[in-house]
Amino acid sequence: MYKRTLAIALAALTALPAAADPDPTDWPAVKAEAQGETVYWNAWGGSEAVNGLIDWIATQAAAEGVTLEHVKLSDTSEAVSRVLAEKSAGKTTDGGIDLIWLNGANFAAMKEQGLLFGPWAEALPNRALTDPRNPALSADFTVPTEGMESPWGLAQLVFFHDSARLPEPPRSMQALLDWAEQNPGRFTFPQPPDFLGPTFLKQALIELGSDPEALQRPVSEADYDAVTAPLWAYLDALTPLLWRQGRAYPQNAARMVQLMADNEIDIGFDFNPNAAANAIAAGQLPPTVRSHIHDGGTLGNASFVAIPFNANAKAGAMVVADILLSPEAQARMADPAVWGLGTVLDLERLSPAQREPFKAASVGPETLSSQQLGTPLPEPHSSWTVALERDWTARYGTTR
Repeated sequence: MYKRTLAIALAALTALPAAADPDPTDWPAVKAEAQGETVYWNAWGGSEAVNGLIDWIATQAAAEGVTLEHVKLSDTSEAVSRVLAEKSAGKTTDGGIDLIWLNGANFAAMKEQGLLFGPWAEALPNRALTDPRNPALSADFTVPTEGMESPWGLAQLVFFHDSARLPEPPRSMQALLDWAEQNPGRFTFPQPPDFLGPTFLKQALIELGSDPEALQRPVSEADYDAVTAPLWAYLDALTPLLWRQGRAYPQNAARMVQLMADNEIDIGFDFNPNAAANAIAAGQLPPTVRSHIHDGGTLGNASFVAIPFNANAKAGAMVVADILLSPEAQARMADPAVWGLGTVLDLERLSPAQREPFKAASVGPETLSSQQLGTPLPEPHSSWTVALERDWTARYGTTR
């Protein structure tokens, strides 16, 4: 009798419908559901400045009744692979990841494979403080976001150099090659798939190529061999002139900074315009380091957060994403003393009191102003990142 009763009870539980996803347009209900949830945010953990900001976001989330746990990644693809594995195993609820720092090829892959929850991002209350005309907030590497991810920071590629050793740095890819011929071994870039490696490849392709419009379309729609031929010719010439003759590469931006500090290279770069200031403040680089960009401009993009289709705490994740868009969080993120990433907010939509912290943040001589940075170059379609990583690895990534 007991076994029969237990079987009936288990059958009844199995028959219960899955809990409905929270409705992003009903914000009071979202906040109510978020109470007591724990949000596991999978985000790159390779920067103390970033980690410190996320810790601060966690305190803001706690005040909203949400516990935020930062799961530190070395590569975003780790999180993408986990969500894909869960879907393949039929785990459609109670997933292990609630929020992912995402953009580019990783977003395109998750969207294509149905791994994202949404649309939800445009329903966030603080989304109204952004500029709907800014294309960087609604398309990720040319792929429409369609409410599947929420922006939270603007970045741009910036080079930096020690002005005491290199008073006038090269300001184009061709000038960099000319300089490297005179100064072999004094430049390098992180090895793909670290995101700065493909970033360097894309910047070079844009500068050296003759058809920038082709990069805004999928690789499959372009004459890939013809478009990339100038890049491979350039790298054939540059690679032997790199640090360690291109037989080894730094793993990431932090290692590149260390190489500069050890006087092994003269030029570094990052996707954070305030990277030089952060390194100086941390005692990693001398105060004589200065930032520069190339004369034709440099790549820029937005950072986003996305919610997996099977996230366990979708409501809590939306609350965290909305906190990231708050004027307080954006001003803190944009403060060079904290991180220095560009805000996604339209300051004209803020009250005078909300704008004040943005004005109060000071920029030192090591950081370029927004006027000096200029308008960023658009990212190529995400498929170019995948193709360039693959072919660079085949050509230069093996021990020679």
